[in-house]
Amino acid sequence: MFQEYRKEIEWGGRTLTLETGKVARQADGAIIATYGDTKVLCTVVGERSPKPGLDFFPLTVHYVEKAYAAGKIPGGFFKREARPSEKETLVCRLIDRPIRPLFVPGFRNETQVICTVLSHDMDNDPDIVALVGTSAALTISGLPFRGPIGAARVAYIDGEYVLNPTLDQMPDSSLDLVVAGTNEGVLMVESEAKELSEEIMLGAVNFGHEGFQPVINAIIELAEACAKEPIDMPGEPEGLDDLAAKVKSLTDAPLRAAYKETVKQARQELISAAKKGAKASLQEDDSVDQDLLEKAFGGIAKDVEKDIVRRDILDTKKRIDGRDTSTVRAIASQVGALPRAHGSALFTRGETQAIVVTTLGTGQDEQIIDALANEYRESFMLHYNFPPYSVGEAGRFGFTSRREVGHGKLAWRALHPVMPSKEDFPYTVRVVSEITESNGSSSMASVCGGSLAMMDAGVPLARPVAGIAMGLIKEGDDFAVLSDILGDEDHLGDMDFKVAGSDQGITALQMDIKITSITKEIMEIALKQAHEGRLHILGEMSAAISSSRDGVSDNAPRITTMTINKDKIRDIIGPGGKMIREICETTGAKIDIDDDGTVKVAAVDDAAAKAAVDWIKGITAEPEVGAIYDGKVVKTVDFGAFVNFMGAKDGLVHISEMKNHRVGKVSDVVSEGDLVKVKLIGIDDRGKVKLSMRVVDQETGEEISGDKEEAPAEE
Repeated sequence: MFQEYRKEIEWGGRTLTLETGKVARQADGAIIATYGDTKVLCTVVGERSPKPGLDFFPLTVHYVEKAYAAGKIPGGFFKREARPSEKETLVCRLIDRPIRPLFVPGFRNETQVICTVLSHDMDNDPDIVALVGTSAALTISGLPFRGPIGAARVAYIDGEYVLNPTLDQMPDSSLDLVVAGTNEGVLMVESEAKELSEEIMLGAVNFGHEGFQPVINAIIELAEACAKEPIDMPGEPEGLDDLAAKVKSLTDAPLRAAYKETVKQARQELISAAKKGAKASLQEDDSVDQDLLEKAFGGIAKDVEKDIVRRDILDTKKRIDGRDTSTVRAIASQVGALPRAHGSALFTRGETQAIVVTTLGTGQDEQIIDALANEYRESFMLHYNFPPYSVGEAGRFGFTSRREVGHGKLAWRALHPVMPSKEDFPYTVRVVSEITESNGSSSMASVCGGSLAMMDAGVPLARPVAGIAMGLIKEGDDFAVLSDILGDEDHLGDMDFKVAGSDQGITALQMDIKITSITKEIMEIALKQAHEGRLHILGEMSAAISSSRDGVSDNAPRITTMTINKDKIRDIIGPGGKMIREICETTGAKIDIDDDGTVKVAAVDDAAAKAAVDWIKGITAEPEVGAIYDGKVVKTVDFGAFVNFMGAKDGLVHISEMKNHRVGKVSDVVSEGDLVKVKLIGIDDRGKVKLSMRVVDQETGEEISGDKEEAPAEE
């Protein structure tokens, strides 16, 4: 019934298996990739004809983690998988970025990749498995994909690189790097590092590239056995070359003039006018095929634009805005711009700007993440927002795009390695970056602004962090590496290489290549220029603030940390949470209690915090013989009075301990509700507390000297 094909290799100490022919046979390509006991079904389907009117490649990638893969039932009311999690969105982008540039230029057929996690063994992250499976599925599909690619994760543990570390090994690693590429070179890098040097990072990229070569060879061998025939690619329409020549003749001069304009919006208006004028002229030309003009004009004009910008940079080493290849745009930094925020910064670099705000919260504000492998709490969050006005457009607003998730996570990775430990800074930290202007690398502006805003909020960062985006123009053997790229240079160039870090080393690195690969030499030059640019930006940032403030803002909650006996936790919480609710509602403070007995009390008002702390101490403190306490009479009996003196603890003041002379009736001395001062004079074997009023001055609370510590009780 099935014609199955299978390829198996040993890779990184585990078995990688690629299977096809049994599942999802109606897809153009379907691979079940297995690594350890982690299984991912990767499918590819491409339409047989191009989508009319498109001047881009309509590729969509979906990565889906099924709860059953880890033996779980989804939470929530509906009990089924809902919208993509942050992890799923990030892996979609991780797969999309290295495969997109390998499709044949001009391919416009709608193509869909779906990766479904079927099994998770809690050792091997499915993201690499999905990337490898997608590469194999595309290679056997018959679609015009110039692969295959390989991918690997690289860790750096005890000074050694580790290929495809397990999830248990990752906490010991100072590096989490994912690299993907062809057998010729690297196409994509995504990483977080603990301030590692450029040499270590470059070594990790090369180690990963060498490490996934056996995977590429295995995919090629599988494809030789079962790949489908290539689909028919439509040839170039008749008259396309003539049309291209006419478009170039009409647009070349005005586009060159437009790219002399250094201001982005003015430049865009000139570019738009040049294209509209050329198209209008061609629409009046009877010798031009009007249908072909509508379909091809946009792509041809873009190619003319691309050629002008690229050749000018390579020939003159001068860029669109007049800079040379290594100069960073003008920078302005300001902190404390928002008076009620806990920390804020306005960071501007050229025509890219971000308002970044830091908010401090308590443990109750931590994000609970129900991941496939495990559930955990995150105390540092960074959210990136890219409204359409930032690029002078009126567009969709109010939803979080994949791009916003990805850029926010990159900025998070850049700042996470310098964050203080929870023990040193027991706050939940949320950073929000609002992009107010964008012309190149708003994610790196978010890193710079995030660092400034957190220092303004009093978050004790190990060191300030800055980021810079590098670009590349490459024609044959001629190339130019560009520091601090503009949006047009990103759009028309061959590389987007973002590097973030402190003056001690790199904390995050992300690279996307739009050509088939780049050389080690180019990467070395890019990292060197990025290092120089990063240090320059850090110097500019220090004009606003150079280190974290000594304390948190007056608007932020103050957190008091104390440790109690674990056996007392139930006393603070009370039956059904009654006690802790009463403390919070009465004092206005927030209280977090950890299982190890750590108690954190948070309040903006110092008086509220002190009241809550004193209340907790009263509940958890152990009575101390000889100590004097303020108490309240809660009950009177013939032989004495019961006094509440510590939290919920009561003790007996025997009638003989009320005065230094004989007392006839208890009611002659105290009544219920009276406030008294008592000394703890003993605790019997049954835990009953004996108190004395007669040895304490009821006005001053001082012990009356010369009196005996304990008088014999009379029942």
